[in-house]
Amino acid sequence: MTILIVANGDLPARDWLREQVESADFIIAADGGTNHLHQIGQLPDLVVGDLDSVSAATLAWLETGGVEIRRVSAEKDETDLELALSQATARDKSPITICAAFGGRLDQQIANILLLTHPDWLERDIRLIDPHQTAWVFTASATIDGNVGDTVSLIPLAGDATVAETTGLKWALHDSTLKFGPARGVSNRMTMEIASIKLRNGVVLLVHIENAWQR
Repeated sequence: MTILIVANGDLPARDWLREQVESADFIIAADGGTNHLHQIGQLPDLVVGDLDSVSAATLAWLETGGVEIRRVSAEKDETDLELALSQATARDKSPITICAAFGGRLDQQIANILLLTHPDWLERDIRLIDPHQTAWVFTASATIDGNVGDTVSLIPLAGDATVAETTGLKWALHDSTLKFGPARGVSNRMTMEIASIKLRNGVVLLVHIENAWQR
């Protein structure tokens, strides 16, 4: 089983969202993410948020479809995506993917990334995705399935991190410390279709970018 959360960031392509929806077993819309689903005619299983970003037409569509809506006060400490993640992680141990989490306001984009370090779900398989890149946080080991030439960036969060070893990367790391702040771990390259990283300590954000999409 997989859980898909649709956030309220930029949506790269409607066809791509349709593909994500088709492979999901349960769909949660984080407030304005409901508008993205409305555009492709896909009702979510659950909507979470204060609904300040949901259009009147989309809200009527939800109500007609009998969708469960968990509406909260706008005076809250959590973002709508955080509330959606709380609902998703409470359901079961299924992997969670989040789309439309990038773009728009910089503060919200950074907050979306840092949510992956939330102590309530730090060890869960939760990934931020768009058509060409995937980001997730790990504390022990990670495996990347990709292609030769793909970019892999390792960015320490919450302080320094020590990489015990890597395989399948052009610039190998062995008992190497990635300092919090400097960009040493950015823009490594895959030399095999499967790469792996093992940590001795720390919390690391891993970003995997397809070689076909370079910026």
